[in-house]
Amino acid sequence: MKFRQFFISRVLAWAITIWIGVTFIFFIPRMFPSDPVENMIGQITARSGTMAPEEKEALRVQLRQQFGLEGSLLSQYGKFLWEGLLQFKFGPSLMSFPTPVNEIIGRNLPYTMGLSLITTFIGWIIGNGIGLLAGFRKNARSSKILEGIAICIYPIPYFLVALIFQIIFAFVLGWFPIQTTILTGAGFGPWFSSVIQGSILPFFSLLLVGMGWQIISMKSLASTTAEEDYVLFARYRGLSEKTIGLSYVFRNSILTQITALAMSLGGAFSGSIMTEIIFGYPGVGTLIQSAIMQSDYNTILGCITISIVAVSTATLIVDIIYPFIDPRIRYA
Repeated sequence: MKFRQFFISRVLAWAITIWIGVTFIFFIPRMFPSDPVENMIGQITARSGTMAPEEKEALRVQLRQQFGLEGSLLSQYGKFLWEGLLQFKFGPSLMSFPTPVNEIIGRNLPYTMGLSLITTFIGWIIGNGIGLLAGFRKNARSSKILEGIAICIYPIPYFLVALIFQIIFAFVLGWFPIQTTILTGAGFGPWFSSVIQGSILPFFSLLLVGMGWQIISMKSLASTTAEEDYVLFARYRGLSEKTIGLSYVFRNSILTQITALAMSLGGAFSGSIMTEIIFGYPGVGTLIQSAIMQSDYNTILGCITISIVAVSTATLIVDIIYPFIDPRIRYA
């Protein structure tokens, strides 16, 4: 009974969070001063020359119907909730007309997820390992050095790290391309090689900053846990430092980090926009930037809606399974 009440309350909170998020994302692009349909008509007119007023009006009506911009804001909003949020059908892209938004996201999302998921997992594992050592053995010189490095790395914006890497390793040394170029039509071998080569600098840019945060947070948790009475009692019992570190300090400190990991995995769907833009990486972050620049409502809605649903769902899953991970927590 308690679990059912807990589950229903969490699902309701999950649904309300998604609804509020996508509502903001629906209305904010429509406050932009530029009109995407008028921009497209202007581009068509510039390429094809003059256009009769009746032809232009007919084209305007057709484009607004195809892009879901006809009718009042309320009717557009209702259509978006039914088709976009519930069915994930976002219509055609304005900047790549008539390609559907789902197809464009499907092409870019694997690159973002591959890069973000790998960096998140590796950074989480390495960062928590170093943070555990720094917090549990805080008097050791190596722990102080690692903590100092993490404190220096963490405040640096990840896009600044990306710029530094690009200048040193791509522009000055020439070891990597300045902009990522994916060879899509040359077979699996060249494609895979281009993906690896283009992902190395974005990978380390995201890894260093993310790992710095994991070290600092885990160090703080491990330091606090190491002072608990049950840890002192374990030492009095004569348990080894390895057993105390893994069975007592690590198991209790990692619980909060699991929540942070779940939220990071959910955020992987939106990508790291600035890092992808700097390196020209063909992910969702670059796609969002291009959509904003060209007032592509449908693509903006598609990318950010998927990101909101992913983060909210990851948080919901952690809320539900957390009592299984931490026996001190009960459904209530």
